[in-house]
Amino acid sequence: MILYITVAAVTALLAGLVDNHPTRQPHRLTRQQLCNRVCLPAIFMILFLLSACRLNVGNDYAKYVEFMHLVNCNAYVPTEIGFNLLVKLIYGLSGYENFLLVFAVYAFVTVFVFLLAMYEQSDEFPLTFFLFMTLGYYFQTFSTVRYYLALAVALYSMKFVLRRQWGRFLVLILLGAAFHKSLLVVIPLYFLASLPWKKWQLAIAALFCTTFLFMQDFYLKVVVFLYPTYEDTEYLEGGTSYINILRCAAVLVFAGIVWWMQKRDEGVTQISEDKRFWFYLYLNLGALVLYVFCSFLPIISRIGYYLTVSQILFLPMLLQKVEDKRWRRLFRAGILCAALLYFAMYLKKASGDGVLILPYRTFFFNDMVEILSDVN
Repeated sequence: MILYITVAAVTALLAGLVDNHPTRQPHRLTRQQLCNRVCLPAIFMILFLLSACRLNVGNDYAKYVEFMHLVNCNAYVPTEIGFNLLVKLIYGLSGYENFLLVFAVYAFVTVFVFLLAMYEQSDEFPLTFFLFMTLGYYFQTFSTVRYYLALAVALYSMKFVLRRQWGRFLVLILLGAAFHKSLLVVIPLYFLASLPWKKWQLAIAALFCTTFLFMQDFYLKVVVFLYPTYEDTEYLEGGTSYINILRCAAVLVFAGIVWWMQKRDEGVTQISEDKRFWFYLYLNLGALVLYVFCSFLPIISRIGYYLTVSQILFLPMLLQKVEDKRWRRLFRAGILCAALLYFAMYLKKASGDGVLILPYRTFFFNDMVEILSDVN
């Protein structure tokens, strides 16, 4: 736990030195640009090495090693073609079942894409990165590595949605879906969130949401049709997270407060003219609807995360829209305290089932446990 707290603190301090909107001067490298070039690679190396050097850390690490072994034996595995081809390529080049290198490649790409997305899209990189660490997104990459690669791609793809560059968006999503097909859900969800909804349309959407209350069997059949491997498994048990519901509700309330403050002080709401505001707002509203009405659906949190990951971009944007410096400092303090509390709660259960990122082990000092194929 001390290691994770230290890594989070050190990288957050380095991120505090980064300005992702530096003043540029022609034919001259400014001090801030030089600082960015030092701090960002340092952050990347710390996060990458911590992830790449781990051994049997993460709730499904051993399961992934088993999957890789089966892929190498040309047996059936419920993983996507991108994952399977990557394993075959690395195992073929290595000459043995080098699962450590597979995890290292995933760590490299996932951390890189997350950092690139945050640097390019955030209004305030230090705060976005702080939320990325304290809300557990980085440490969760130790588990379900395919999914968190897809989540990084989803975050990066948001800029193409906002720019209406649908071709690039689709290509990127289809590429990411080759590693986790759940990423395909963002195609309709992000498109819907990008639309300029009117009040009557929102009313119809709210009415449609009520169908989730009395047509659960139908929607479960649709899920089984799309994911046949879920049939008669624990994945169909569903469930929701009250913490995620609270997070979505708090973000929506904060967005409403910022909107109201602008209208009160200026008579107009400039924030309403920012298409990012509505896009992130509808993403979080959609996530709240999913968590409340669709808790019966399998692994609803994974779908919700594709929407709530926008919070690390949305909250810094909202803070920048608060003109009163005293209120901005107060809101910032509230966000930081809430994030630290969430981080403390996350670390408290870090050694429990479903997380298992504690204790941290590295291949330098530990050996891999036997997988199912070894036992049989």
